[in-house]
Amino acid sequence: QVQVVESGGGLVQAGGSLRLSCAASGRTFSSYNMGWFRQAPGKGREFVAAISWTGSPNYADSVKGRCTISRDNAKNTMYLQMNSLNPEDTALYYCAVTDRGGHYAIGETYDYWGQGTQVTVSS
Repeated sequence: QVQVVESGGGLVQAGGSLRLSCAASGRTFSSYNMGWFRQAPGKGREFVAAISWTGSPNYADSVKGRCTISRDNAKNTMYLQMNSLNPEDTALYYCAVTDRGGHYAIGETYDYWGQGTQVTVSS
């Protein structure tokens, strides 16, 4: 069983920045494919960004150019740097982990999920 814990959310003004972190347990962290999803009130879950075990990143069009995903295998931690935030980014952000293959933007690809960290952007 892999434990997944997100942190770094908070309240920020429009135009501001946040860095989300995702810590995942397990001795095979370097083999994990990982992603970020978000869910706003009244809306479905939305893919945000993903990073493969090789370090290859992918982004949703809605965040491309504003977000950077990275990982530090020595710290068993993945990061999402978010810049130029706007109120439409307000959501509960979830970290997702898998050691299998599958399409990075599909939630069903991932086996382990955190509880989420709230991001609120005020206008």
